Amino acid sequence: MGFFFQGYSAATIITLLLLVAALVAVNELTRRSKAAAIAAYCIFPVVLVGLIAAGVVSSPSSKTWFGVVKTYSALLGVIGFMAIRYTKWGKRKFAWYFPVAILTINIVEAIARELEVFERYKTPTVDAGGVMLLGGPWNLLNALAGVFLLLTLTGWMGIRVAQTPSRDMVWPDQLWFWILAYDLWNIAYCYNCISTRSMYAGVALIAASAVAEIAAKRGVWLQHRAQTLALFGMFSLAVDYQALPSFGITATYNPTAWFALSALALIVNIAVFVYEMSQIVKSRRNPLRQEMYQHLGAYQKNLLANNLSAPKTKV
Repeated sequence: MGFFFQGYSAATIITLLLLVAALVAVNELTRRSKAAAIAAYCIFPVVLVGLIAAGVVSSPSSKTWFGVVKTYSALLGVIGFMAIRYTKWGKRKFAWYFPVAILTINIVEAIARELEVFERYKTPTVDAGGVMLLGGPWNLLNALAGVFLLLTLTGWMGIRVAQTPSRDMVWPDQLWFWILAYDLWNIAYCYNCISTRSMYAGVALIAASAVAEIAAKRGVWLQHRAQTLALFGMFSLAVDYQALPSFGITATYNPTAWFALSALALIVNIAVFVYEMSQIVKSRRNPLRQEMYQHLGAYQKNLLANNLSAPKTKV
């Protein structure tokens, strides 16, 4: 048994790796093909609602408001990003405001859930979704980390469509240190609020978007994140994977592990906030109106990977 997770075996590890690989592969297919994207993110979600309503498929996730809202808010994000990529909306301010709005809503939803778990689950309890929960100070730590995450969102006014055949939605200012802060916060959130499934809904999903960003196309992390989240959300609504032995890696339900992970997420998010403040003081740039990190090599690499040139200064 590990510190954070337990249930490791050859079968569960192979299943975990296959899940990450499948998410990356389908994400890549739908990133490159508009027809595949429409089928996966527009048509299938409607069919899925009918299948669940008819009782053809079901899972504990489909019986909780949060599982349904999380999945369909991710799908809303994907469809909005598709509108930016494939229509004239990509040349309007909608391309700036929609991605940051949907990401903010996603983070606020999770902060609200942290506070709900802290308030409602004073003793170990299995909720309607089959997840064992226990509220504690870790929920408050990670909720605070989420606030810092919101405060460090920068550069949405620089979002553009890639000049490549796949027409990806590029957020050049969303660099590795903010993504790392998000990843730790999100894994901690899943560990706190979807404890039983956190290896899959947390670690595997974060790994899939990271692999896609590093190995497939950089500079489009939010697009990778939204698509893999939507894909996994639909899978979890349709399949009770938690009941399958090959998906047997679960949290240890160790309060020390809960606290340690949330504390780490908070420390990293505070560090990114401090770095952002130092850059504001140094460059005198306004993070609400200007991209913050144009001087960094990682920003330039994001542009190069998407055949984009440095933008004109936005005011």
